[in-house]
Amino acid sequence: MKSKFLGTGVALVTPFKADLSVDFDALKNIVNFNIEKGTEYLVISGTTAESVTITKQEKKAITEAIIEANNGRVPLVLGIGGNNTAQIIEEIKSTDLSQIDALLSVSPYYTKPTQEGIYQHFKAISEASPIDIILYNVPGRTSKNIEPETVIRLAKDFDNIIGIKEAGNKVSQYLQLIKNKPEDFLVISGDDDIALGIVLAGGAGVISVIGQAFPKEFSEMIRLGLKGDAKSAYQFHFRLMDVIDYIFEENNPAGIKAVFEALGLCRDTVRLPLVPASDGLKQKIKQFVSDF
Repeated sequence: MKSKFLGTGVALVTPFKADLSVDFDALKNIVNFNIEKGTEYLVISGTTAESVTITKQEKKAITEAIIEANNGRVPLVLGIGGNNTAQIIEEIKSTDLSQIDALLSVSPYYTKPTQEGIYQHFKAISEASPIDIILYNVPGRTSKNIEPETVIRLAKDFDNIIGIKEAGNKVSQYLQLIKNKPEDFLVISGDDDIALGIVLAGGAGVISVIGQAFPKEFSEMIRLGLKGDAKSAYQFHFRLMDVIDYIFEENNPAGIKAVFEALGLCRDTVRLPLVPASDGLKQKIKQFVSDF
């Protein structure tokens, strides 16, 4: 399997200043930090970026800032998804994708379409997109699973649907996808806690949350997993296990932003309806970072 999306991608946060405006300096520092420490690719405007509370103008400015900071060093994936198919197609057509390597498109949320509705939704997006597409299945947020049969059908029918970020934390579904997928189709873990196991089973890597705070260790863990060196890879996994639990203990991205604050990379500010991590959780995170 050869792809620019093998290994570790990270779902970048959107850092905010105290007044809730975007902190572009912190964002560029996080981009450089990740690239210099070994992250293979960057994901813009995913769930972790608080994309639902980012305006269209902010999304454009954030994307441009990341493109500038990246300066062509690693591939870029842009999140364009939602539950209004026509609106997604319009955004694809009106967005400059010349510096973007693939789209990450989440399954429709809230409306709970049938599997045929999900298929037709992504068929329309595929036909409208001039670049590759990575499906994003996160049933805990969308209330609707993309069944493996639907994923495989899409993978076989559309050449530009090249992979899926699977984030259902259901090992059996991952294994069904890995077993039945076309050869070059990418099954990418969206679950940090089981990412290594999925890679060892034949997955292509991960789009990670915690990876952006510990890019050197996390990306090396995944690279070792891709080589089949389970023993060495799990040494990294064991070091990171506790903090992976911590960052999802309350909500994402409040947890990862608390890690970034402890690392001195950005504030822990989030936009409502999210709230910052509790004092108790922050203390656990600070202790972990101090001891790491």
